[in-house]
Amino acid sequence: MWYFCDILGRVRHSPFIGLYLLGFWIAPVSLHPQCLDFKPPFKPQEDLQFCAMYRNFGCCDSAKDQELMAKFYKIVDNFDNYAYANCAGYVQDLLCQECSPYAAHLFDAEDPSTPIRTLPGLCPDYCSQFWLKCRSTITLLSDDLQLAQAKPDQVHFCQHLELEDPDYCYPHLLSNQQLTQNLGHVRADPEGCLQLCLEEVANGLRNPLAMVHANDGTHRFFIAEQVGLVWTYLPDRSKLEKPFLNITKAVLTSPWEGDERGFLGLTFHPNYKYNGKLYVYYSVEIGFDERIRVSEFRVSPGDMNVVDHASERIILEVDEPASNHNGGMVMFADDGYLYIFTGDGGMAGDPFGKYGNAQNKSALLGKVLRINVDDNDRGPLYRIPSDNPFVREHGARPEVYAYGVRNMWRCSVDRGDPLTKEGKGRIFCGDVGQNKFEEIDIIEKGRNYGWRAKEGFSCYDKKLCANSSLDDVLPIYAYPHKMGKSVTGGYVYRGCEYPNLNGMYIFGDFMSGRMMSLQENKNTGQWNYHEICMGIGLTCAFPGLINNYYQYIISFAEDEAGELYFMSTGVPSATSPTGVVYKLVDPSRRAPPRKCHYDPLPVRVKSKLIKFRPKETLTGVELPTKHQKLSPPEEPVRPHPTESAVSESDKDWLQELMDILKEQEAAVVTTTLPQTTTKPPRHTRRKNRRKKGKHRSESGSAPAAVPQSGAVRLAGDEQGRDDRGRVEIFANGEWGTVCDDLWNTKNAAVVCRQLGFRFALKASKHSEFGEGKSLRILLDDVQCEGTEESLLDCQHTDIGMHNCAHYEDAGVICGNSDYVDA
Repeated sequence: MWYFCDILGRVRHSPFIGLYLLGFWIAPVSLHPQCLDFKPPFKPQEDLQFCAMYRNFGCCDSAKDQELMAKFYKIVDNFDNYAYANCAGYVQDLLCQECSPYAAHLFDAEDPSTPIRTLPGLCPDYCSQFWLKCRSTITLLSDDLQLAQAKPDQVHFCQHLELEDPDYCYPHLLSNQQLTQNLGHVRADPEGCLQLCLEEVANGLRNPLAMVHANDGTHRFFIAEQVGLVWTYLPDRSKLEKPFLNITKAVLTSPWEGDERGFLGLTFHPNYKYNGKLYVYYSVEIGFDERIRVSEFRVSPGDMNVVDHASERIILEVDEPASNHNGGMVMFADDGYLYIFTGDGGMAGDPFGKYGNAQNKSALLGKVLRINVDDNDRGPLYRIPSDNPFVREHGARPEVYAYGVRNMWRCSVDRGDPLTKEGKGRIFCGDVGQNKFEEIDIIEKGRNYGWRAKEGFSCYDKKLCANSSLDDVLPIYAYPHKMGKSVTGGYVYRGCEYPNLNGMYIFGDFMSGRMMSLQENKNTGQWNYHEICMGIGLTCAFPGLINNYYQYIISFAEDEAGELYFMSTGVPSATSPTGVVYKLVDPSRRAPPRKCHYDPLPVRVKSKLIKFRPKETLTGVELPTKHQKLSPPEEPVRPHPTESAVSESDKDWLQELMDILKEQEAAVVTTTLPQTTTKPPRHTRRKNRRKKGKHRSESGSAPAAVPQSGAVRLAGDEQGRDDRGRVEIFANGEWGTVCDDLWNTKNAAVVCRQLGFRFALKASKHSEFGEGKSLRILLDDVQCEGTEESLLDCQHTDIGMHNCAHYEDAGVICGNSDYVDA
């Protein structure tokens, strides 16, 4: 046990010490620590002198600690020696609960619209002792008239301070292992899937595939759409009505879903603040030929938020033999050179030439190129860095920095650890696979990344793969197409706001919508994998946070401060305005207040501003209606000892939500009919009790009557539990399964609500509950908003039409509480 002495010289132990050190840990998902500013707790930058029990993790920094200390001395100045000896400790304890990681619960302040308590919620035994010894301090601690009225009556006073959920009352919460274990670490569900949340940043975009900053101190960010438009966003997330860049007439793309051509990349020169240069990568059509083009532009001298379109200079053009595998990443690395990532030319299997474009160093396709664009106002538009690896190799293009890549989609430069700078300068890329594996690579000078000899860790072209001169570098991670079919490379998190994420490489998959992470083991050099899921239950119940996203993950991004974002869309078409930008948020721990503060340089705006209006909402959590607390009668009325001191209508809305989430499925269900329905249940404020169902056959129980179209049932759980299983739907007169290609929590929420559950705890994929081989696959590419009455009301392919197999059968885990009962 860890001990410390408080300001009064009392030896105390801290239940929170050692639980929030840097590193990656898994904590229970049912915790919801929250401060009085409605944000997660943090580790103070400086030791707390007064509220020392929370010096390692809590809701106070040194400034707040000093403020509470000053309040303490102002109160105890009124004490005589007897009062100081008996009550000073109580006063300190009560004041310091503002620093508790669960301060929002203690002060009944989970909802920003509700006035907070002036004293924390106390456990009855502690409250009784406080009242008996120190009730004279009540009016010094609080100016609450209701407390003053309750002061003469111990029972009424302690009932007034009692919390609806006794788990959170002080001081018992300090010894509650469920609340203190691994507090402050990234949470995970029982299967190890990390629970993160999101903040919506921008919406209404048409296939947003790049978000970059200019590194000029303004903290603007620029979002590029596939059609050839780039928009300026200010730090307050308002958008300028006039686009930063508009080359839609030159960009080659189309409305059909999955078109890989278009505006593909954007980057700003490292000295953009002084030279105003930026570089773009896009598809063009010249006559009957398709090409990729890298161009240089300058910002307009008269408007810092508009490009001078007449300034375009074409740096490089490469013929594209096919319409796919166009690459598209362009960026500057720490060495100041421009890196260009090209695809292998398209089609399938890199069929160009004897060994393919990727292995042919005389071709620019299937490569990582590195060029010098500094001082290019006169003379050549770019120069070759003298240390490029193949400068002196006969027949090789001198621009080539690395080769053997198939179609790298999204690369990034590691900023390095904020303190040690470890990892700084590493280049991470996601390389899209052919038909078996997707991979993540770290790009190094002169290295061969294997394609088309290899795909991931396996051989693709067996003859080339057996060539002893291949000398290829293996990926740091590869995953099979059962997990996803088109990797989207991401970033190593090096931001300030969420310390737990430091060093975590976060990436995704365009097709499956899967979010993933890799963390390097410093001892072995291996990269450990963890899937990322959206927080369930109360995990994301913070103001402004959501727990769902559109599943086509197009790209990732960093802002100027190093915080991490990603872009996805509901319809993968260059003309569909369903694209959204999300910021990744760790709800378990934040940085201390003011540590991450920055002052953006002013931006001169000449265009009309469009205020950002978020559209996405938190899903899977039903929030009860908020009721205003009633004022007590002038004469305090003491309830009967056997009655609740708070009526149902007086309950705080989030406390009521906590009650709902804590209900176990323990009550007897009086019917054994299968769970099939086409109409969602009517949600009331009564607690919904359920019992685990009996074991069912592999294909589900036989219905008592012919189900209605759109009815669903769950099958395949080995333990016969009725809250989880493979989703089977009744349509066109038959039962069938659902493919998991776009399966997400919104889809799962529709199913769970049909079956009478309040929450969708997990959208299960990859036939987790077995393959329904005896049934046809009836639905594919299901996309729900989460409010539909059945899956048939959602977007989906024609019934019976699909492009998947039973190993992709979708499932769900439902519940009436905020955790998965394993």
